[in-house]
Amino acid sequence: MTGEEIRQVVLDILERIAPDEDLSGLDDAMAFREQMELDSMDFLDIVMELRKAYRIQIPEDEYEHLTTMATTVAYLEPRLKDVPVAG
Repeated sequence: MTGEEIRQVVLDILERIAPDEDLSGLDDAMAFREQMELDSMDFLDIVMELRKAYRIQIPEDEYEHLTTMATTVAYLEPRLKDVPVAG
């Protein structure tokens, strides 16, 4: 998967978790929690969705890499480079 494909996957997950949020102006460099009304359970839902969909393990001590869209994509890109895009 490319960085753009991963970004779209994360956006799709965010849309399911926070359907009332407008994600069109999401700033990739700003923390999700500063832009959206996400609590810690919502954040865990994001992690669980990624684990379920792509069978990747994300250790709790690495959650800090999932705070913004940019860091999330950078963290996931090497882990998902050989994963085909679901379609």
